[in-house]
Amino acid sequence: MPRLKHMQVGAIDPHRFGSVLSDRDYRELLELIDRAVDVLRSRVIWNVNSTYRGGGVAELLRSLLGYARGGGVDARWVVIRGEPAFFTTTKRLHNYLHGFDDGGELRETDRLTYEQTLAANAADLVPLLRPNDVVILHDPQTAGLTDAVKRTGATVIWRCHVGLDRPNERSRTAWAFLRTYLGDADAYVFSRATFAWEGLDRDRIAVITPSIDAFSPKNQEQAPCQSRAILTRAGILAADRPGQATFTRADGTPGRVDRGAEVVQASRLRGDTPLVVQVSRWDRLKDPIGVMEAFAHHIAGSTPADLVLAGPAADAVVDDPEGASVFAETVRAWEQLTNGVRPRVHLAALPMIDAEENAAIVNALQRHADVVVQKSLAEGFGLTVAEAMWKQRPVVASRIGGIQDQIVDGESGVLIDDPRDLARVGAAVVELLSDPDHARQIGAAARRRVADRFLAPRHLARYFQLIERLASR
Repeated sequence: MPRLKHMQVGAIDPHRFGSVLSDRDYRELLELIDRAVDVLRSRVIWNVNSTYRGGGVAELLRSLLGYARGGGVDARWVVIRGEPAFFTTTKRLHNYLHGFDDGGELRETDRLTYEQTLAANAADLVPLLRPNDVVILHDPQTAGLTDAVKRTGATVIWRCHVGLDRPNERSRTAWAFLRTYLGDADAYVFSRATFAWEGLDRDRIAVITPSIDAFSPKNQEQAPCQSRAILTRAGILAADRPGQATFTRADGTPGRVDRGAEVVQASRLRGDTPLVVQVSRWDRLKDPIGVMEAFAHHIAGSTPADLVLAGPAADAVVDDPEGASVFAETVRAWEQLTNGVRPRVHLAALPMIDAEENAAIVNALQRHADVVVQKSLAEGFGLTVAEAMWKQRPVVASRIGGIQDQIVDGESGVLIDDPRDLARVGAAVVELLSDPDHARQIGAAARRRVADRFLAPRHLARYFQLIERLASR
């Protein structure tokens, strides 16, 4: 059985951006499309990663490749497969790249598992490639494919979505493990310049900031009654005024939320209750328990707000083997909350069978929120921040990684210097809940910033400029 999973990506018309871009930016997008079709004619742009759902990379690929195909570029997506031991190793690499010590070590047996898994995937990928193709390998899971792909004559770009501004012993350990496989890559792409590793050829390093798709089910407009209906159907919100739990799929067809979330709560959220929300994977680096403690000790006593912590169904993300255990830890911490606070905290593991249905629920949660939090201890970029900003929600987030590129502190959100300072997190949230006018001003500025810097056309342009430069060598 082939190990690679070929993802079907539908074409999306990029001309839709005429409704959200300035006239100048839209003209530049049309010129980019014309040049890309000419330069990339007869080339296939392959993207290779390790999961098709449950993470920011999968969401980026689904939209970016859709727009590339809609513009006339042959862009394709394949997902590697592996046994649990492989993903345990790559999760450790992911943690290490963030500088996080998860209590384990990288051993030679891990390297053997890594190499054997990628050799099996390479055996399926290599026959599909041609010398003028471009292959973009995403994150630690795919780095070991570089040599096999390069031998086909294809151009190889390794794209790392995670990193650390100030490297430590753990991050350097991950670099040493992965650098073995990356010497022949034509380019290395990072989300921030400070994420680029020591010892890499500086001439081969590019910085490309991630983006959101303004028209995807996760970010498309929702009327308030629509958001409430979706949250009611998902089992998060108590029955409210009648509404349709519907959304529009990426291909323009109608969709409906039919599946409920796995919700841990003492009572359903009331529709008129102020709401604080964090949406993220169930990952210790996202610190869901820390968010809960900040709410319990520094927010609940000063406001009538409730808290929702939401993430994907705990066992649904193949390349994140820690998700189920972190969700279980979060549930145990919820059970320890006082009787006065526990009914105001809601844990929602969102269904992942239909990725667009999941996205519509996330959209509804972010739009229903009064304040969105992203209290990560480490972060590559943090697409949930840009998503909430696009919806004009004030965001309180850690001043780390790519989050600090998105938010201008005090203008388009609030940055927390030390994410472990729960009192400061709580004070920032309480201030926004207590001053709705100020919160609305921040939300409006947040949307403008995303429109200027973090929409898909800018992201596509950066990739094309890099590919064009490599193709001309």
